[in-house]
Amino acid sequence: MEELEEKELEKKELEEELEEEEVELEEEEEKEELEELKELKRLEVEEEEFEEFEKEFVEEKLEEEAELEKELEEELEELKKLDKFKEFEELKELK
Repeated sequence: MEELEEKELEKKELEEELEEEEVELEEEEEKEELEELKELKRLEVEEEEFEEFEKEFVEEKLEEEAELEKELEEELEELKKLDKFKEFEELKELK
């Protein structure tokens, strides 16, 4: 009888131990999942920040390019005027 009680007690202790280990394992898994979620969120934020930086950079470069094109067009117009003036002067000299 005593042996049976000991075995029952031992069985109960083992079951409790197993239950505790399962709880610890679940807590550890939940902690790992939480860490993974935090890392994913951090990466998402980092990606969003990079995309915003990239967008601003591209916009800035496009604005710079547009400004340079405008300046080139203005210079081209000045050169055309200068060429016309030279032609006019040459025609005057020929007369």
